[in-house]
Amino acid sequence: MKDGILIAYYSWSGHTDKVARIIQQKTDGKLLRIKPVNEYPADYSRCVDQAKKEIKIGYLPEIEAVPDYFDSYRTIFIGSPIWWHTMAPPVLTFLMNAKLTGTQIVPFCTHGGGGKGRFVADILKQCSNSTVLDDFELYGSGGRNVEVDITYWLSGIGIA
Repeated sequence: MKDGILIAYYSWSGHTDKVARIIQQKTDGKLLRIKPVNEYPADYSRCVDQAKKEIKIGYLPEIEAVPDYFDSYRTIFIGSPIWWHTMAPPVLTFLMNAKLTGTQIVPFCTHGGGGKGRFVADILKQCSNSTVLDDFELYGSGGRNVEVDITYWLSGIGIA
């Protein structure tokens, strides 16, 4: 039987991590940080260049081993920074490997001003055998009302 909540996410700058941790506090879900085997450069410009190249060619970076227990969760939050109008490549690797089926998927993302782009459409494509709920997007660190905004969003989608 499916029960419980998983919050799977990748964070480069810490903004997506912040959102994931607030979701965890509000839902009592389990955190699962998606970690690439080879970390992205700490330098912003170098990271942007690498991400742009990877997304352009559809590169799927290797990620650290992820436990295969997704069938036990009724709801899985998927979080990512937005890089070149979509999810960060490690998140796509995760989704390609996880093959989530029959689960509620809840996308959330952070961005630097360009919006969520095709993030939700790409989630829908990868999770076509699941129900995808309304997403949450956050510009930068979200300011001081981010916790209230997340609480409002969670209530609106019927979680927490």
